[in-house]
Amino acid sequence: MTRRILRDNALGLFFIVLFLLALIGQAIAGHLRTNEELLHHGQAAQGFWEFVFSSDFVVDVAENWQSEFLQFFFFIAATIWLVQRGSPESKKPGDEGPGSDEDQLVGRYARPDSPAWARAGGWRTTLYGNSLLIVMGAVFVLSWLVQSLAGVAVINEENAQHGAAPLTWSEYLVSPDFWDRTLQNWQSEFLAVAAMVLLSIVLRQRGSAESKPVGAPHRVSAWESE
Repeated sequence: MTRRILRDNALGLFFIVLFLLALIGQAIAGHLRTNEELLHHGQAAQGFWEFVFSSDFVVDVAENWQSEFLQFFFFIAATIWLVQRGSPESKKPGDEGPGSDEDQLVGRYARPDSPAWARAGGWRTTLYGNSLLIVMGAVFVLSWLVQSLAGVAVINEENAQHGAAPLTWSEYLVSPDFWDRTLQNWQSEFLAVAAMVLLSIVLRQRGSAESKPVGAPHRVSAWESE
């Protein structure tokens, strides 16, 4: 039973473990780097947990989270209405839009084993039918908010060390530091999505759900090669 659970959830578990290992590694490396800088300036070293709950660590984590969830928010939303012929990341041309109730198995077209809110109709089905985009957007907004709050704390600590006036939260939101931190992550995420969509037209990875069959023609989408 346990083996079956692990097999059926292996992909999600694999990335959760990678995430935790990377986060722990970031915390350890960041703690060592911070203490090197503190000792170089003749200041006392920070404890590990003191660093983990510091604005310096939180802002670095939050700025990456918000860009990742923004990437998926836009990708999910764009794939409703936009298509890319030949890419397994896209619906076929002509299928743009949210689809019919019959296609989406909602309301009277729901199966007996469909989720309850898919069968409920009204606002509950509408909410459930957009729940992935809503959650991705909410996590982005919350991460962006945490990034901005932690970021203003970090920059005000630096300002205090140099005798400069502190910034308010609204002032920090329009500052070069905030947008430099933000846009350097956004541009890389959008590039990664574009690369995945376009490269998957002509490149293959045998056995991957994100790739067309190796022998599928370039201009043929995954749905046409089945």
